Amino acid sequence: MAETAAKRSIKLIVTRQDGTESKPYTEEFQIPYRPNMNVITALMEIQRNPVNADGGTTSAVCWESNCLEEVCGACSMVINGKPRQACTALVDHLEEPIRIAPMSTFPVVRDLVIDRGRMFKALKKVKAWIPIDGTYDLGPGPRMAEGKRQWAYELSKCMTCGVCLEACPNVNDKTDFIGPAAISQVRLFNAHPTGEMNKDERLDALMTDGGIEGCGNSQNCVRSCPKGIPLTTSIGAMNADTTKRLFKKWLGM
Repeated sequence: MAETAAKRSIKLIVTRQDGTESKPYTEEFQIPYRPNMNVITALMEIQRNPVNADGGTTSAVCWESNCLEEVCGACSMVINGKPRQACTALVDHLEEPIRIAPMSTFPVVRDLVIDRGRMFKALKKVKAWIPIDGTYDLGPGPRMAEGKRQWAYELSKCMTCGVCLEACPNVNDKTDFIGPAAISQVRLFNAHPTGEMNKDERLDALMTDGGIEGCGNSQNCVRSCPKGIPLTTSIGAMNADTTKRLFKKWLGM
């Protein structure tokens, strides 16, 4: 068995791009197989020996990664047509040839490296943080009810990986829709006893162009989220809250 594994090789087809203004192209690689490989391991093998399947010397493939345990969200890419984390994409579970490409929703910097600035701008737009008064220790904050804390914890698992935006048909270069991740973060921070002080500001941000009205309810986001975050539940809850907020504004409340 060990001898068979040693002789086995894996074929990768990588979509590459030399720069932001360059045209994408594909390059094939044949790398030696090792048990328990993930896609990051395969890319590291190319980095160690940058030779393509034709035997020609090439440049190492560029990609991003950090934690290697599906927490940081940095290694998001499209693997065999599905946006996901490369660190948890095991070679043994993938159909060959393994096709790897950058996520198309975001601008490509180089090869598999993308600019996720769109997500961070969306989080700034909805004020996805809890402001504090001063920089000194204010003591323990208010406690959340256990029932609320449990579902809020599920929302806090978001790692800003961008997979939900890649899967959403309403997020593209022709729209300014902020995407499901930012909407879910509004629900998270509005649920916090301290964050609730800025609840109306966040809801108002969701009611502007590119906000919650951009959701087409395809539900691709919740199916693709690697952390299993109930994104569609958050979108539904924020739909209800923004509607209430709209009526209150009409009534001058």
